Amino acid sequence: MIRVLLADDEELIRAAVAALLDLEPDVEVVAQAGDGRAAVRAALAHRPDVAVVDLEMPALDGLGVTAELARALPSCAVVILTGRGRPAHLRRALTTGARGFLAKGAPGGALADVVRRVHGGARYVDPALAAEALTAPECPLTPRELEVLRLAGTDTPVSAVARRTSLSQGTVRNHLAAVVGKLGVASRAEAYRTAVRNGWL
Repeated sequence: MIRVLLADDEELIRAAVAALLDLEPDVEVVAQAGDGRAAVRAALAHRPDVAVVDLEMPALDGLGVTAELARALPSCAVVILTGRGRPAHLRRALTTGARGFLAKGAPGGALADVVRRVHGGARYVDPALAAEALTAPECPLTPRELEVLRLAGTDTPVSAVARRTSLSQGTVRNHLAAVVGKLGVASRAEAYRTAVRNGWL
């Protein structure tokens, strides 16, 4: 039996996925969790073979769960489920240690097949996301520019961003101006939306 942990903050989805997997003769759902921290605790307690985790969860997202399990329970293969995956999410998931990346809109039997594949040591990436990742633009922003943009959002005052980053207000303004210039947009708000849309934030 392949022992599986499910983690998703939407109980209805979690219950539906558990019911689907329980129909499989060689798969057993041994634990469920409603947020990322609970998922890590459940994985350490139940030691599943595969953890199926939602990309976006409270307390700790799917990428954070993947990173913690790669460190604390490397024998557990992680499959990330996502409703709206971006190429950058896919790249981060794979570099963090995820073995599979699957869209929630995939056919019903696909998840069980992916669970079997990653348990057997293979990797699986949703073909549509893989194709998108191959053609997606690379992020032109530096890590510091991304940090400043993330904190600035669409309308956070420069002074607040400066306090949180321990930078001067002038340096924060310079970073935001560089971001706007590199992305070829008209405003900070548009830069933020562009970065979110491309999965860079």
